Amino acid sequence: MNFQVVEIGGVVPVADRISHAYGLNEIQVGEMVEFSSGVKGIALNLENENVGIIIFGSDTTIQEGDLIKHTGSIVYVPIGKAMFGRVVDALSVPIDGIVAPNDHE
Repeated sequence: MNFQVVEIGGVVPVADRISHAYGLNEIQVGEMVEFSSGVKGIALNLENENVGIIIFGSDTTIQEGDLIKHTGSIVYVPIGKAMFGRVVDALSVPIDGIVAPNDHE
């Protein structure tokens, strides 16, 4: 039986697509986080008591007290021939109507 430990924190007030969360003691700068609503963000400001997070997407579904978890992965943008000329959002998800390239292209 395998167990995975997931560190979960809580959200404090959200304003202008910026949030702060407490309880994410092992998070890294640039790490992807996921709110309980499914919205993602990036941890950028690590302080003693909380973490500053830039929210990717709408912040209307994120409320004070919601749970948040860090994913263990650093935000990255894939590069290569398959990405030339593509239009992607902040999470590298294509928004140009063309199928997303696989990781090996």
